[in-house]
Amino acid sequence: MSGKGFIKEFKEFAVRGNVIDLAVGVIIGGAFGKIVTSVVNDIIMPPIGKLLGGMNFPDLYVALRTAEPLNADGTRMTLAQAKEAGIAVLAYGQFINVLLDFMIVAFCVFLLVKGINMLKRKEEEKPPQEKTIKECPHCLSEIPVAATRCAHCTSKLEGYVEAR
Repeated sequence: MSGKGFIKEFKEFAVRGNVIDLAVGVIIGGAFGKIVTSVVNDIIMPPIGKLLGGMNFPDLYVALRTAEPLNADGTRMTLAQAKEAGIAVLAYGQFINVLLDFMIVAFCVFLLVKGINMLKRKEEEKPPQEKTIKECPHCLSEIPVAATRCAHCTSKLEGYVEAR
């Protein structure tokens, strides 16, 4: 395949409506994900940590060795310090944050899909509109449904009654 043919095919693919819609959705989804992460990390988790005795959830971890990782002053190392020291850890606090992120995003997507489905159902439930115009069988012009004579070709239509 020539370079020009490949580029032409790529252009045709890239400018299709669905691809552009998908790209916009991915960009907005990424931005929404950052907002949810901030809500979880900066608004939801600090009060929960405060209620549970001043815990900082992102720093919760379990060291995968028998001795507790301590600093020189005897205090427990933070997650960053433990990782920097090369200690193998299970960072379950970060996992809790990511899990909450996922749950919030999944709930928002659920609400969005539920709303879209509700709108689709309302569209389907609407009765079809009654026709207000019909086509003259003789000249094929559009005329009112109630007409008994065509205004364009003066043909007599169904329901026509002769005036006396």
